[in-house]
Amino acid sequence: MKDLIPEFLKNKVKRRFFSLCLLFLFACADFLLLGLVRRTFVFYSIDDIKTPVVEDRMLVRAGSREYDIARYVEEALLGPVSLDSAPLFPKGTRLESLLYRDGVVYADLTESAAMPSLGGVDVFTGVYTLYGGIRRNFSYVKDVRLFINGHEAISGKIRENFAENGDILSSDR
Repeated sequence: MKDLIPEFLKNKVKRRFFSLCLLFLFACADFLLLGLVRRTFVFYSIDDIKTPVVEDRMLVRAGSREYDIARYVEEALLGPVSLDSAPLFPKGTRLESLLYRDGVVYADLTESAAMPSLGGVDVFTGVYTLYGGIRRNFSYVKDVRLFINGHEAISGKIRENFAENGDILSSDR
């Protein structure tokens, strides 16, 4: 048995294969221990505000679904990494509170979310995009209720209109 390992490692091809296997195991262990998950964010181009720009970011996975969603919303409020993309909400907009119960997310943003953003998108587009991002990245979310300073940002009537058109705001998915 003692002679088997040195004999195996004498062969150059076997030694490289063994090294690659060890490297693969180390990479898998590192990936599993870090607990990162890929999330997609949609922003809009500054040049043409109707052109969506998708960004992928690796976020740390937490033990709680509520915390994962809150982390996503906070990242979206920070804005795009790309310099040629416009933020969804004005600078300084924060997440006041977030609650996830029975498949429904209740998120309250600060009052500055209702203000027009310089070079950014309008309020409705920002709310609509954030809503779609939460639904797209978290398959277990059935509905999202967004509030700005305690007032519902997407009313029931608007939600019904989108549901009729089969748009992303429909609550049945």
